[in-house]
Amino acid sequence: MTEEMARNALLSFVNSKCCYGNRAARELVIQDLRQQMLYRYRLETFSESRLSEWTFQPYTNHSVDGPKKGASPRPWDIKVHVPPMFQEETKKFQVPHSSLVKDCHKCQGRGRYKCSGCHGAGMMRCASCSGAKRKAKQSRRCQVCSGSGRKRCSTCSGRGNKTCATCKGEKKLLHFIQLVITWKNSLFEFVTEHHMNFPEELLVKVRGENIFKDENVMVYPIVDFPKQEISLASQRGIAEHTTALAGRSRVLQQVSRKAVGGGQ
Repeated sequence: MTEEMARNALLSFVNSKCCYGNRAARELVIQDLRQQMLYRYRLETFSESRLSEWTFQPYTNHSVDGPKKGASPRPWDIKVHVPPMFQEETKKFQVPHSSLVKDCHKCQGRGRYKCSGCHGAGMMRCASCSGAKRKAKQSRRCQVCSGSGRKRCSTCSGRGNKTCATCKGEKKLLHFIQLVITWKNSLFEFVTEHHMNFPEELLVKVRGENIFKDENVMVYPIVDFPKQEISLASQRGIAEHTTALAGRSRVLQQVSRKAVGGGQ
């Protein structure tokens, strides 16, 4: 890195801040530039996990794919379209032959339930006159309820009941097993020891020069690298991902990268 490059980088940082002045950066005297080399190891593991759970939705008299049509397949036997590698996504699918119809448990199959605001009466005591029909200390009748002491319930619009929010008034629910598939990209990063007074989260963003890349369903740890830290980090990263994903996820692809970069 030249002195001009270093100054431009500093000016770019200063100009990105709304309240920083750039005079000091422009007039700064750079006395020395010292090169420091560091390595970064990065492991990405793209995995797929599957979770099946019971759920329901309003039943609208459509055909039911129930057990009579066959046995439901196991979660990992269901074929789905996998998104591009290392692109995270979550999808939900209805498991074949798992559906059954039941009365709505919220309204007991009535499609509606008694309004909790007026308890089914459709009318409520006037809040303005508290049901006295006249304003306190006044002889004229209450204008809000027209002297009736009651007014239409605003919760149910005077009907005394409300459409069941669970079955949407359909009275029945379609219960089925839902398969939730999650594609996740796990990341492990390691930067070799350095003596630069620089935030670690910014160092890992530096591109540097890629000197090694291995991509496969499962990658192997790096061995006999001149910097032993990198070899140990590679072993640790693969072990961590293997332990974290074992038993609950399936690894689809891994990519291992090693980059070298310098700092001033």
